[in-house]
Amino acid sequence: MRWFWLLLVLTLVQCKEDNNVFENIQSKSTLLEKYFNSKDEYELQVVYTQIDRDEQNKPSLKSYTFNYDSTQYFYPASTVKMPVAFLALQKLNEIGIDKWATMKTDSVRTPQSIAIVDSTSTTGLPSVAHYIEKIFAVSDNDAYNRLYEFVGQDYLNKTLREKSVFTNSRIVTRVGIGGFSTEDNTYTNPVSFFDEDGQPIFNQEEVKSKGDYFYSLDKTIKGLGYFDDQRDEVIKEPFDMSKKNFINLKDLEASLIRIVLPELFTKTQQFNITQDDYSFLYEAMQKTPREHSYLKSQGDKYYDSYVKFFVFGDSKEKMPRHIRIFNKVGFAYGYLTDCSYIVDSESGVEFFLTATIHMNENKIYNDGKYEYDEGIKVLAEIGRGIYELEKRRTREYPADFSDCQLPQKN
Repeated sequence: MRWFWLLLVLTLVQCKEDNNVFENIQSKSTLLEKYFNSKDEYELQVVYTQIDRDEQNKPSLKSYTFNYDSTQYFYPASTVKMPVAFLALQKLNEIGIDKWATMKTDSVRTPQSIAIVDSTSTTGLPSVAHYIEKIFAVSDNDAYNRLYEFVGQDYLNKTLREKSVFTNSRIVTRVGIGGFSTEDNTYTNPVSFFDEDGQPIFNQEEVKSKGDYFYSLDKTIKGLGYFDDQRDEVIKEPFDMSKKNFINLKDLEASLIRIVLPELFTKTQQFNITQDDYSFLYEAMQKTPREHSYLKSQGDKYYDSYVKFFVFGDSKEKMPRHIRIFNKVGFAYGYLTDCSYIVDSESGVEFFLTATIHMNENKIYNDGKYEYDEGIKVLAEIGRGIYELEKRRTREYPADFSDCQLPQKN
């Protein structure tokens, strides 16, 4: 029956390469014209998915792509944190643990580390829920690493394939932390959970991954050189990314669509989470940093669009009250990626947009010299272009956003 469900999803999500859509937005922007015309040099890929509703508010999707290639490697950076957050909630649900339960991480081998406190949480203790809040608020690396260690390689990759989220994608490493080899990342720390009285309720020993998730991809050898931290010098040979994380744009979007529009999928293809989990995610994903109590005093550093590249990424002004973005960005090694569901409750606009661009003029990796500001301008301009296109697009039935949980900004 697997072929039947695959056919159903393909029917629900029509997808095609349609340069007319993208010619429309780039023709109005000299910035976009430059980068769209040099799409291969900058490894620019875009997936844009329209949402139309029927008289019962049921959605149907139609996707358009620009230069999309599921086999061409790019570094997804922190975008991998999004499906890991979803699966952390699923795993908790399956073993019967509340997402706010205290989670303590142990260490049994080098270079693992422990995590038994969290000064940013209201209790001073770590939890899956607060780790997820930190992932979407500021793309916190340690928060992701702790969830990666709880969920584990095998559960991550096998479950995402079973749900038809992942095709040739993989999540196989921690991020933003040195010292872990490919082999080290197959081991995940012991994790324990405790109730509000401090009593242990679940213990997970160290787990060793048994799977092999390194599928063949194109262009995993990059650039002219890379900075070696241990040797403190630039090594003048191409940078090998063949053992790093990878999510192609459609797989990344597929994980987000299953959270925003789970009704489009069968129960087995949805994430196995509760309605309260959905509500929690909707709030966490759209919140800006100043809407978190532990960050609101750091508005100069963590401005509204700090981790929201589309539409507003090139501005540090407050985002308007009626536009909410449910998303996850990633930026590392010169790659900038964003996967978003964008909603304007005033104009009735809603759409999915996912894109990646590579900004590394000197073609040296890990040297910290990337043109991120320019790349964010490009992604912001793409977002504005699609947003304006959506505002002009005719819809037979207006969307009902009553289930989108759009809290007003303070």
